[in-house]
Amino acid sequence: MADAKICGITTLDALDAAIEGGARFVGFVVFPKSPRHLGLDKLAALAGRARGRVETVLVTVNADDAELAAAAQAAAPDWLQLHGQESPRRVGEARRFASRGVIKALGVARRDDLLAAAAYEAAADMLLFDAPAQRLPGGNAAAFDWALLGGWRFAKPWILAGGLTPLNVKQAIAASGADLVDVSSGVESAPGLKEPLLIAQFLAAAEV
Repeated sequence: MADAKICGITTLDALDAAIEGGARFVGFVVFPKSPRHLGLDKLAALAGRARGRVETVLVTVNADDAELAAAAQAAAPDWLQLHGQESPRRVGEARRFASRGVIKALGVARRDDLLAAAAYEAAADMLLFDAPAQRLPGGNAAAFDWALLGGWRFAKPWILAGGLTPLNVKQAIAASGADLVDVSSGVESAPGLKEPLLIAQFLAAAEV
């Protein structure tokens, strides 16, 4: 049993399905290269609908202060997720753009990659473990060996991401020991288009 984050939401229908299904978090992407990118007006509308009903996450990639300030003004996010090559120092600097804290995403291909988490635990409020970035970071439907996380203990809460779907999320939770799971492309009918039925199925499978 795990809490869940539905990431990369672009429509009201998807947002409502996530909230009604019991998701703990919803993620809004501000990264122009992503098919899930939101302009500031749409970001403000979706975040406003979500506010107070679910924890909101603003997802960015190597954004500078001006970009973070503009997006944070539009979204007033609970959480900021950094999904690029941000250093621990940058994670700490970005903390002021979210009310609850910063989530740092880290790519995992082998067990040694988890050692990198130690450098971020002091700066980040949560960690997110994903498959290594391919053409774009996140939302690539790529999984890694979830069992790599089994038995590890981290100083901060962590989220499992990467290739999760309604069909495999139970297996992923069992293999990794995750208390939090994150899905994006695994509940889409096309890149950037979430399917409410798949969202409901994912949340039911994770038993949120």
